[in-house]
Amino acid sequence: MKVLGIYGSPRKKGNTDILLDHFLEGARSAGAEIQRLYVRDLSAGGCLACGGCDKTGECVVRDDMDHVYPLLLEADVIVVSAPVFFYGVPAQIKALIDRSQALWNRQRLARAPGRKRNYRGGRGYLISVGATRGKQLFDGVILTVQYFFDALDVSYEGGLLFRDIEAKGDISQHPEALEQARELGRDAASEATTRATDHA
Repeated sequence: MKVLGIYGSPRKKGNTDILLDHFLEGARSAGAEIQRLYVRDLSAGGCLACGGCDKTGECVVRDDMDHVYPLLLEADVIVVSAPVFFYGVPAQIKALIDRSQALWNRQRLARAPGRKRNYRGGRGYLISVGATRGKQLFDGVILTVQYFFDALDVSYEGGLLFRDIEAKGDISQHPEALEQARELGRDAASEATTRATDHA
């Protein structure tokens, strides 16, 4: 059972990095195979809206996304960690999400007419941190990540959202948040394993 952690922050070892590290520790403790993807290290541009993937489900642009697509398709659990930037996700991970149009086309082409999504057994989670206490602080991030998972035919299972956290590493002063992340990782891996066993 594979768990893919997508580190979506441009800031190395920031708050969402720390939380995702704990999530993956929890998943590993439940027997999961862990894969880490640091979006800030990718050389990949945004979607060109060229239509190249419309009939094939394959992106025609050659860059680091060539290595990302298989990770997205093979993962049983995907967890996205990203801070709030202007009520959305950072540009680096937004480029990855936009480039997943190819995978949306891939599953659209494979789906028989009239057949609804079955979410292929995959489960998706979100970890996000924002500096303010705004009521709608996470709305844009949640919608973006929900539709990212939809493009992958993965069900959105919720996650962890923390307000009023800004300075680098501040989340480490909240051990209860770190334990929540670790526990969510354990639960996500355990539930994915149970689901896979039930469908075997």
